[in-house]
Amino acid sequence: MFGKHCIRKRLSVWLSILLGCLSFPALAGAKIPATCAAGVTLKLSATESSQGSLLLLEVRSRMPMSDLSGEWNGRNVAFWQATNSQPQSRATTGDLRRALLGIDLEKAPGTYPVVVHVQWASGKPATCTVQIPIRKGKFATEDLHVEKEFVEPDPEQIKRANEERDRLRAIFDQVTPQKLWTGDFRVPLDGVTTGGNFGKRRILNGQPGSPHSGVDFPASTGTPVHAAQNGRVVLAQELFFSGSTVVIDHGLGIYTFYGHLSEIDVKVGDDLESGQVLGKVGATGRVTGPHLHWGLTVERARVNPLQLVKLLKIG
Repeated sequence: MFGKHCIRKRLSVWLSILLGCLSFPALAGAKIPATCAAGVTLKLSATESSQGSLLLLEVRSRMPMSDLSGEWNGRNVAFWQATNSQPQSRATTGDLRRALLGIDLEKAPGTYPVVVHVQWASGKPATCTVQIPIRKGKFATEDLHVEKEFVEPDPEQIKRANEERDRLRAIFDQVTPQKLWTGDFRVPLDGVTTGGNFGKRRILNGQPGSPHSGVDFPASTGTPVHAAQNGRVVLAQELFFSGSTVVIDHGLGIYTFYGHLSEIDVKVGDDLESGQVLGKVGATGRVTGPHLHWGLTVERARVNPLQLVKLLKIG
């Protein structure tokens, strides 16, 4: 889950999402139904995706929807009311809702359905099913050397790590029904736009480790770390693997994770604004040097946070 300090000549993040516009009739890739309901259109940010990626789903209805729900990956889809980012026209009027679909880093490749249920104040409800192909992610493998305790922990350390894992899972399992953010998400370090290591399969001291579920940003100890968007602090403490850690709930099942901090400047329950300093870069936990580990979960799916920055710049 957590990775090393990345000092590479060139940092690259594999981005699989190609922003596009999908509508009726049938298209290659994601299989959008030829008919759903009169006056209803669907749009996906890509025709297919891969492990660790995000998709943006839009549902537009000419008539106001009294209810909109969906299922993806065994969980409810969290839609929010969207505003049009372009001047009003016949093509942009109507009721527009958006939702993020996360593809977990280790989700088995295949084709998976997202089901959308539309209800109006009057008239029959409609159900649409979209089949989305998921490819295997293209992730590098790297060898790391870390302190022995992080590869061969003693029974007490194993107990602690398991308890912390279960606590994080319980946090990520909760979905705040309100959208707590406004506008674009940002990278947590000033002046930084790219990071590395997402999805890397790691060999730790010669033993296979879990894939790296966040993006690493190399930085000097003490560099300010900023909240990626408005949200509420739901965890602010020292963890065995990630060291001093902060987790922010942004609502609708979206959580950002900030690990290996040298200092935590917030507490559980704090409501943060986008860009507010929450701590400082450090080298706590399982690391080989100072850096920020930035993670993102969307409805329990571990996905590349840099894609969130890109996808939500559409208004």
